[in-house]
Amino acid sequence: MLIGCPTEIKPQEFRVGLRPDAAREAKFHGHDVLIQSGAGLGSGYTDEDYIEAGAQIAPDAKTVFDRADMIVKVKEPQAPERAMLRRGQLLFTYLHLAPDPAQTRDLLDSGVTSIAYETVTDTRGGLPLLAPMSEVAGRLAPQAGAWALQKANGGEGVLLGGVPGVRPANVVIIGGGVVGTAAARVAAGMGANVTVLDRSIPRLSYLDDIFMGRLTTQYATAAATAELLPTADMIVGAVLIPGAAAPKLISREQLATMKPGAVLVDVAIDQGGCFETSRPTTHQDPIYEVDSIVHYCVANMPGAVSRTSSQALGNATLPFVLALADKGWRKAIHDDVHLRAGLSTHEGKLTSAPVGAALDIESISPEALL
Repeated sequence: MLIGCPTEIKPQEFRVGLRPDAAREAKFHGHDVLIQSGAGLGSGYTDEDYIEAGAQIAPDAKTVFDRADMIVKVKEPQAPERAMLRRGQLLFTYLHLAPDPAQTRDLLDSGVTSIAYETVTDTRGGLPLLAPMSEVAGRLAPQAGAWALQKANGGEGVLLGGVPGVRPANVVIIGGGVVGTAAARVAAGMGANVTVLDRSIPRLSYLDDIFMGRLTTQYATAAATAELLPTADMIVGAVLIPGAAAPKLISREQLATMKPGAVLVDVAIDQGGCFETSRPTTHQDPIYEVDSIVHYCVANMPGAVSRTSSQALGNATLPFVLALADKGWRKAIHDDVHLRAGLSTHEGKLTSAPVGAALDIESISPEALL
């Protein structure tokens, strides 16, 4: 199989879908690898690194899309990339289709077989290809929020950890999963007063145990969220429903109950966002204000630390890349029910029920293709 990896073109996206060591592994398995020239530069990998690993270098994205049997990326294909996809080709990347009807329609029209990183599962009920980037985004969230809290950026002018004689910031994290736990670790480490909301009592017990009193846990209800809003300096939205649009947890009207200059960090923006007033932003222009509340809604937060992110993502995706290349997608998803959960489109058919429900598109089960 010829595995292709184009340069990411989403604004300020510096990650790469295949590292040189992944190219070397694919070659060892008997596959050819085609990398667009410069694809790895944002993560610190040169074309020479890929050549030494046995990969071929393509001059442009069109060459990669025209020749490759499987496209391995990081972010969802942008409109110019979707125009180059074709029936019989395999796309393996993050997709986040539920809040994106245009991308979903383009993938269906192209006939491409697409597998979404974010809905591949594991034996523990986790999302192993989403988890590493959730960990990165979670750890970045308090850093980004602390920057947004600075007065020059529109925030309250509050230092996250305070100083002796001055209270620390109040940070509320909605969701105690991978993102929320990582955000809590960093926020607490920076000295903030942290409260984590979640609806899983076992999860709250786990967080209470591992943080040993360094944060407050609270059962998540609309009333509990509303009660915390007036005193919150930063709120991190970290709720995920796999494959589906994120629930809206704070309404536009509720912003009036918050302190002017408080910050919302929406880590769920890829899935439509946790807050009614959220809209995607970029690293180049990361924040905006609504009713004096600062919103940080960068849709590819891990791209800011591309070297770390590319290494972490590659560690998780490589076994699946090799399985798909070695067996072909049909046998690979037949043999692995967890990889099968990632199948999103095939020859014009939608195979993700949560996406179908979100976009009102008829879907079929992956099993129906087998």
